[in-house]
Amino acid sequence: MSKTVLITGITGQDGAYLARFLLRKNYKVFGSYRRLSTPNFWRLHYLGIFDKIKFLSCDVTDSRSISECIQESNPDEIFHLAAQSFVGASFHQPLYTTDITGLGTVRMLDEIKRSNKKIKFYQASSSEMYGSESSKIKNELTEFHPSSPYAIAKLYAHWTVNLYRKAYGVHATSGILFNHESSLRGLEFVTRKISNGIAKISLGLSKELTLGNVSAQRDWGYAPEYIEGMWMMLQQKNPDDYVLATNEVHSVKEFVQEACKIAGVPCKKIQISETNLRPFDLQYLCGDYSKAKKKLGWKPKTKFKKLVKLMVEEDISRWERWLKKEYFPWDAATSGEDSKIINS
Repeated sequence: MSKTVLITGITGQDGAYLARFLLRKNYKVFGSYRRLSTPNFWRLHYLGIFDKIKFLSCDVTDSRSISECIQESNPDEIFHLAAQSFVGASFHQPLYTTDITGLGTVRMLDEIKRSNKKIKFYQASSSEMYGSESSKIKNELTEFHPSSPYAIAKLYAHWTVNLYRKAYGVHATSGILFNHESSLRGLEFVTRKISNGIAKISLGLSKELTLGNVSAQRDWGYAPEYIEGMWMMLQQKNPDDYVLATNEVHSVKEFVQEACKIAGVPCKKIQISETNLRPFDLQYLCGDYSKAKKKLGWKPKTKFKKLVKLMVEEDISRWERWLKKEYFPWDAATSGEDSKIINS
């Protein structure tokens, strides 16, 4: 018998890949979006799954809206991915980030506790919660020292999941995912900013790319593989917390150098500007996925260089298609400087 799932934040990178993954497993997929926002369905169109999803309006700041959404979808599983998910923006919008990313999870869990505790709940926790904690590699037992409004909100949600699991018997699991990227990553994230910017330079559509802190080191994996790990977590009899990572770190500078090599672009085309720096930025994050490997049988497959290659080549392909005057779903068409190029 097929299952029913509700995915909040279905229009994002993870939500889109998860929807495709679950559709292939014969799930009935409901996806929520905020009615007051401008729906951004390009990823779902890009993956060819838009017409296979039943969409529901849901505002995670409104408990009644959440209640109606859960009642209408009647899900076996909920993957709660909706959040203000950009660390840089959280410094400018701390209250909004807290309400969406932190309290939104509380409202979701409280509705499950009230209406149907048989629902399995997945919370998208983040490696950013570790913050300035000094150990070189982080696992499920590492202490948290969040260093941004986003990380603080995520940690509040993470501990709320732990509470509802222990105090109320809700089947609630947190996935502590380290950075996971793809060609569906938003243009506001540094990896996609690099792949897209270098693609434009390689085709003569831009002269340079400006970045901020290129010395920061991150544990970067491939998003579609992490989606499978998320699903594996909810298939366990007992809910728990799991780190998904690669156990490797690479700097932003390394990402730039590899991307330039793939696209045949001189690294001197990349400029550094203090205006792109955050008030506080983590220098190093590396995760240990040993528990996920042991209990879930999960491990990452795509290595760093292949990940960069996938992203750069896809962005080059998109800009080449645009030059041929093809029409296709694409975030660049509505994004800042890119939209000026496209619509000029």
